[in-house]
Amino acid sequence: MPRTQPQPPFPPQTQKAPGLESKMKPLPQYEAPDYKPAGKLDGKVALVTGDDSGIGRAVAVMFAREGADVGIVYLPEEQSDAEETKKAIEREDRMALLIPGDVSDPAFCRNAVEQTVKTFGQLDILVNNAAHQQEAKSLEALDEKQWDKTFRVNIGGYFYMAKAALPHLKEGSTIINTGSITGLEGSKKLIDYASTKGAIHAFTKSLAQNLAERKIRVNCVAPGPIWTVLQPASKPGEKVAKHGADTPMQRPGQPEEVAPAFVFFASNADSSYISGEVLTLLGGETRAG
Repeated sequence: MPRTQPQPPFPPQTQKAPGLESKMKPLPQYEAPDYKPAGKLDGKVALVTGDDSGIGRAVAVMFAREGADVGIVYLPEEQSDAEETKKAIEREDRMALLIPGDVSDPAFCRNAVEQTVKTFGQLDILVNNAAHQQEAKSLEALDEKQWDKTFRVNIGGYFYMAKAALPHLKEGSTIINTGSITGLEGSKKLIDYASTKGAIHAFTKSLAQNLAERKIRVNCVAPGPIWTVLQPASKPGEKVAKHGADTPMQRPGQPEEVAPAFVFFASNADSSYISGEVLTLLGGETRAG
């Protein structure tokens, strides 16, 4: 029998951005107790941005379960969540490196890659996952400062990290980006966020073409509603309470349900002939992808 996952309505809740997963009710599920490893990433090193919590945390833990050591990139305000992720990776008998900083700063991105390579001796997998999201009721309410920040983090950070990582990647390495259903369909109150996600999808396909001759694969996972701290940190509490209720499965996905898609793209045993793909995970919706 499949695990029973939490369903809305959830307690109404809000947090000041970027928020902490440890304060959410119910807590997001990331440990994936039913997931059995197969050594798909043995001897690999991954660098994951935004993996202090949410999808990134689940990805980092599942990568570790498959044999990879992991660099953890997160904002300093998220230190306590990042430390929990580190402990979870270490419970999988793998090494974790904490790298606090802001991916909107290209110098930090270069430093994060350098720290990872210096610590682990290599870099095989880059997961671009860090994101900024904030609802705005109208175009007038969306100011230039928020627009610039969203683009700087969500697509700028992906570019900076990929550019910094590339000199260390080799044949068989992979880059995996986190997109969103909003990048395919748009979003009434997330104009800036949805626009960056559409850019991420195009960035994925373009970079996949660019790196094909070097035999480095680039793919994207584009989820629908997932239960992460991004929700209470960016939306009204009453909307968070109903998050995911309008999907056919009548609930949001849990991070542990998204992470296997990243393992699939990271593993050459599973996806060696796949590059430039945008994979949607939508809780039963079939309208995109």
